[in-house]
Amino acid sequence: MMEEVKYYPFKIGGVEQKYPNVHPGTPKYASCMQIGNLLFVSGMTAQELETGAVFADNITDQMNIVMDKIRAVLEEAGSSMENIVKTLMLLKDVKDYQIMRKVELEYYQQHAPRLVEEPPASTFMEVTLANPAFLVEIEVVAVVKRG
Repeated sequence: MMEEVKYYPFKIGGVEQKYPNVHPGTPKYASCMQIGNLLFVSGMTAQELETGAVFADNITDQMNIVMDKIRAVLEEAGSSMENIVKTLMLLKDVKDYQIMRKVELEYYQQHAPRLVEEPPASTFMEVTLANPAFLVEIEVVAVVKRG
């Protein structure tokens, strides 16, 4: 049985980030891909979707912006934060690790209480991110529905 693949476009300034809308060398990607009950959400940053500018210059604000963007993508796909099963947390500087995890916990307490008791599988890496202003990028895998 073949699973249907559904594409959720990523837009900056209302422009879908795919060819021919963006020139070669520009990132092109979906905000999310759905395959059956699985959702693969692209790495989200604190980049403003209308202008491409970075919203904030501190890890706490960037984390909240990133989590809001992930929540919006999941809800657009008919899911929710509580359905996250895997996270990939990318930080520019490991010194922000504890703050990142603190904000993540507080966000789950408010928007996905299930994940406080049943946290998703998670991987963390310190990396060089695509824009020097990015402090964090988070990618998630979720299910559309549990059960």
